[in-house]
Amino acid sequence: QVQLVESGGGLVQAGGSLRLSCAASGSVSSINGMYWYRQAPGSMRELVAGITSDGSTDYADSVKGRFTISRDNVKRTVNLQMNSLKPEDTAVYYCAAVPIYSDRPAYWGQGTQVTVSS
Repeated sequence: QVQLVESGGGLVQAGGSLRLSCAASGSVSSINGMYWYRQAPGSMRELVAGITSDGSTDYADSVKGRFTISRDNVKRTVNLQMNSLKPEDTAVYYCAAVPIYSDRPAYWGQGTQVTVSS
């Protein structure tokens, strides 16, 4: 089992920045990819960014050039630096982990609220 705990959400004005962190514990050696998803009210959960164990990254088109995902395997954390935030970035952000035996997330954090005011 893997436990994920997010932190760093909050309220920020448009154009501002926030840094989300996700701390992993438990059987972290079984994790391959780490991902950030978000879900806005009335919308489906969507993939925001991901990073594999070898450091390869991928981003949703809507956040490319503004968000940066990084991973610290020693500290067992994955971070999401969010710059130039827009009101449409408002959502609950979830950290997710994909185990080495799967191609989809098996573990989820509890979520952290990000609110961007205009």
